[in-house]
Amino acid sequence: MANKKILLTGGTGFVGSYLLRRLIRAGHTVRALRRTGSPMNLVQDVADQVEWVECDVTDLVGLEDAFDGITQVCHCAAMVSFHPRDVRRMMQVNVQGTANLVNLALQFGVQKFVHASSIASLGRAKERPHLDEKSKWVNSGDNSQYAISKYLSEQEVWRGHAEGLPVVVVNPAVILGSGFWDIGSGKMFKQVYQGLKFWSIGRTGVVDVRDVATFMHLMLENDTIGERYILNGSNVGFKELFFQVADALEVKRPFIKVTPLLAGLAWRVEWLKEKILGTEPIVTRESARASVSSFTYDNSKSLTVPGFGYRPLEETIQQTARQFLEAARDGFSPRVLDF
Repeated sequence: MANKKILLTGGTGFVGSYLLRRLIRAGHTVRALRRTGSPMNLVQDVADQVEWVECDVTDLVGLEDAFDGITQVCHCAAMVSFHPRDVRRMMQVNVQGTANLVNLALQFGVQKFVHASSIASLGRAKERPHLDEKSKWVNSGDNSQYAISKYLSEQEVWRGHAEGLPVVVVNPAVILGSGFWDIGSGKMFKQVYQGLKFWSIGRTGVVDVRDVATFMHLMLENDTIGERYILNGSNVGFKELFFQVADALEVKRPFIKVTPLLAGLAWRVEWLKEKILGTEPIVTRESARASVSSFTYDNSKSLTVPGFGYRPLEETIQQTARQFLEAARDGFSPRVLDF
């Protein structure tokens, strides 16, 4: 990694902020993208050790300037939404943004491109509840628009690889850890803390954000190319997950079981409230379906990488809950877990 200069997208976001710390701690030179107005709360303690470039991944001209002198790329920037109004923008960011980065990486002769995808990009279908790296995308009503956007963005990366770009793709499960408390898994901790009543019958994979950052860093430093890795610390039911979070926060456990029928009713009620009252829906059709779907993910390939292992789920939840309770006392300010 000597004389390497790494371009990191999504450097102020959840995964990106943790990876940023790993790279800085390892002594690497990092140039990070941030959108104008992006909050710096997760990186404020290390911001002066990074070369920041204000640029959106859809801004091809700005990106070209950002690639000057870059030898390696870590692509973490993405938009996550399950609301129909966001589909067009999500496709622009996730698909066209990735295509822009891949094209420039080819143009500038980048030596390694590590792409943070998602387990969603593997495709979901009820008749195939267990997935691994060999699982092929299937068109199914179980796939959200977010999943489609991540699948298409990943295709851009593999297209780049076919054109000569050395790539590695990682597919994290649901990522847990401290960060912002109003989005992502942080929002789940806040909802449980504030008295979430419902638990759903679904099942999915979960992984510590630090493990995702650690693995991506390892992929930068080893010779692996042309491989995909599912990053999944454990497969867990939403009931067990919510109960563990509630216990760690020392609040009442959710007590109402959400069946497919109840989930279907919930998103319809929220849709109607949005239309009539203009309120932000708590649950959408896609998120409701996901909550009652059960899929498991094989992590055995990732465990063959020397020096890598997963933190126990209980440890992640306990440490995140501890930081959440600290944050709750000062207005829910963002937090970052120590490695």
